[in-house]
Amino acid sequence: DEEFALMVKNPGIPYSNPMIEKALAKGIPVLTEVELAYLISEAPIVGITGSNGKTTTTTMIGEVLTAAGQHGLLSGNIGYPASQVAQTASDKDTLVMELSSFQLMGVQEFHPEIAVITNLMPTHIDYHGSFEEYVAAKWNIQNKMTAADFLVLNFNQDLAKELASKTQATVVPFSTQEKVDGAYLEDGKLYFRGEVVMAASDNVENALATIAVAKLRGVDNQIIKETLSAFGGVKHRLQFVDEIKGVKFYNDSKSTNILATQKALSGFDNIKVILIAGGLDRGNEFDELVPDITGLKMMVILGQSAERVKRAADKAGVAYVDATDIADATRKAYELATQGDVVLLSPANASWDMYANFEVRGDLFIDTVAELKE
Repeated sequence: DEEFALMVKNPGIPYSNPMIEKALAKGIPVLTEVELAYLISEAPIVGITGSNGKTTTTTMIGEVLTAAGQHGLLSGNIGYPASQVAQTASDKDTLVMELSSFQLMGVQEFHPEIAVITNLMPTHIDYHGSFEEYVAAKWNIQNKMTAADFLVLNFNQDLAKELASKTQATVVPFSTQEKVDGAYLEDGKLYFRGEVVMAASDNVENALATIAVAKLRGVDNQIIKETLSAFGGVKHRLQFVDEIKGVKFYNDSKSTNILATQKALSGFDNIKVILIAGGLDRGNEFDELVPDITGLKMMVILGQSAERVKRAADKAGVAYVDATDIADATRKAYELATQGDVVLLSPANASWDMYANFEVRGDLFIDTVAELKE
């Protein structure tokens, strides 16, 4: 009941929290941390959100802008608190801000010059209550944007096309499936508005989103090409770990939902892949994954959701073995592999049934690969 000017809320705390409810009832502004960063930032903001690919896209954009002399400062959900980075950023810098649905729920004045939505898939429904509420939280990113601002949307999704008509911002689409007035894939090359930027390789959707932002910021094609060609990826996101006797190991522990695992598998020849999957049981079946896992050499399945994942494997006609934890799964996968095979940790599930977070799970995979190599 003291006279507070405002309250700053950690993104994970729900609005049903009694302190939050009381503050709002008293008319005390409840700010999120990214809102606070926006209010004090001298630097323009490029905001990136979405269900999958946020961190990779944010990192790519940061590297390209930095290479072009625009000082892309990574901030937000990527691990560098936005309010901390904003304190020392000048108007010569660019805040490249990864934004979660939790962070975007409470924004009021937040206004990026460019915003990116990588894709929208059902996730964090346990927090938001429904997919519609989750989408509404993500869509807050563009609330204050005007026609002078740019909203980069993934036109591979019909939902993005629907949302495109509901913003004041200038929409710049990207797509791997069709030629759009933005960034697109055609004949193995990445284009922006009719101009070839570079040859396609990995992370095509993320690269297209990055190209769109870079071109809107006036970055030269050669800088985009050199930076993205040298991009080494992000730890735990389809990270190449090592090769042992012709068997390659990839750590994709960040794949905590079905779409992320589908995207990971799309880059490999299934007949050579041994997939490690399973984790926290959220109550969903894995039927959507069946077409993507069909033809796999083998699966190693673990965690609370094991029985559900096995049902999908049975439908896909894929053989599997059980594992007790990630270390056990990695060893068993290696035993099953022969030269030319890939062992892919891409769980399609959160880690919280066994591990504190996906980083711990991924690090255990990396450590076990190192032990196997020794």
